[in-house]
Amino acid sequence: MRTKGIAMSARARSATTRLTPAPPLTAAYHLPADARSARRARDGLREQLRIWGIDGELADVAELLASELVANAVTATLRTDRTDIGFRADLSAGRLRLEVDDASDQLPLITQAEEDEECGRGLLLVNALASSWGVIVRGATEKTVWAELTLPDAPDT
Repeated sequence: MRTKGIAMSARARSATTRLTPAPPLTAAYHLPADARSARRARDGLREQLRIWGIDGELADVAELLASELVANAVTATLRTDRTDIGFRADLSAGRLRLEVDDASDQLPLITQAEEDEECGRGLLLVNALASSWGVIVRGATEKTVWAELTLPDAPDT
């Protein structure tokens, strides 16, 4: 039998097709809480974004966000007895979500750095570049700081 130019068997016509949303594509890393981790996160994310077909300005912004979030987590973790942080990138539903886990109960705050200060602008960048960002408190001494980027051609939600 032909239906609208598509050949179908009787078995195919009787089959029910259910479309379910695809699970997010995820890349996860455990990084040491040291000064090199921001670079490691950027490098890992760059490769993962290439695999996912994300490049150009979106990839550049994602790498910058990852670098700032990881650097903040390293700074916070160095004040604890933990020696590692977690970094994840999830791609799903028209968005790229970056998450960084650390073992500090110190919540991130956006501050205004003085002109001659070398630090203190990371969350200003995150706030300016991310579609959204926030913090999930996990227990008494752990948190996840996340940032999302909306992908081009993604429907508004």
